[in-house]
Amino acid sequence: MPRVVAPASQTETSTPEDRRLEVIYSSVVFLIVAFAFWTFPVVRVVINPLKLFVIGWHEFCHIAVAILTGGTILSISIDPNLGGACEIEGGWAPAILSAGYFGSLGFGGALILGGWDILVAKILSFFIAFGLLMPLSLVRDKITIILTIIYEALLIAFWFIDHGNALRWYCLLLGILTVLYPFWDLIDERFKKKQNTSDITQYAVLFEGTPRVMWIWIWCFLSTATLVGFCAIGYTKFDLNSDQMYAQGNSFLPT
Repeated sequence: MPRVVAPASQTETSTPEDRRLEVIYSSVVFLIVAFAFWTFPVVRVVINPLKLFVIGWHEFCHIAVAILTGGTILSISIDPNLGGACEIEGGWAPAILSAGYFGSLGFGGALILGGWDILVAKILSFFIAFGLLMPLSLVRDKITIILTIIYEALLIAFWFIDHGNALRWYCLLLGILTVLYPFWDLIDERFKKKQNTSDITQYAVLFEGTPRVMWIWIWCFLSTATLVGFCAIGYTKFDLNSDQMYAQGNSFLPT
């Protein structure tokens, strides 16, 4: 008997629930990938550009609040292995110190939402492209520079893969890395012995008498809650099926 194939217009379209589960499963996988590439020796070099993006944004938030509160920036250093550091004179110290982690949580959450929708991912890709390049003004490592060019090329290529759908996964991975920066900051200080101390340690110094472990619990909780919270927002708010999502994405710079 001849086999009848349904026209493309009659093929089954994935439901919003299918898309939600796809992003949830991908988030779990990316969480494991992020931990492996941030912490394991040798392979961690591969994500140096993404680490610089995360650290650079974190330090930018410190700088912005320092300037807004009347502080003066004396020096800035950003390194994928040593971490970031800003030497600041004046300004309101509690707000300046808090800006780094809160900035990471906020922007990282926005990037996670990009994992749920093509249109959001397309808009965020411009910020990613700019953010990948900015730290290079402070970096002289040739491997990191070459890798950054590769990551920029991938970002551009992802615009043309599956009509921009690939950008969602770029945003999702980068969002997870950014939201969980308090974890990475702590791990690098504790196990990688990085030169620049974590903000968690700085909190214990700034607020004398408060135990460091308290700040560890606070920021680990806030980081985890932000990750779960923005995933919940994506799950409830982005309820388009795949056809609707593609149509919406093609309304902005279609590829």
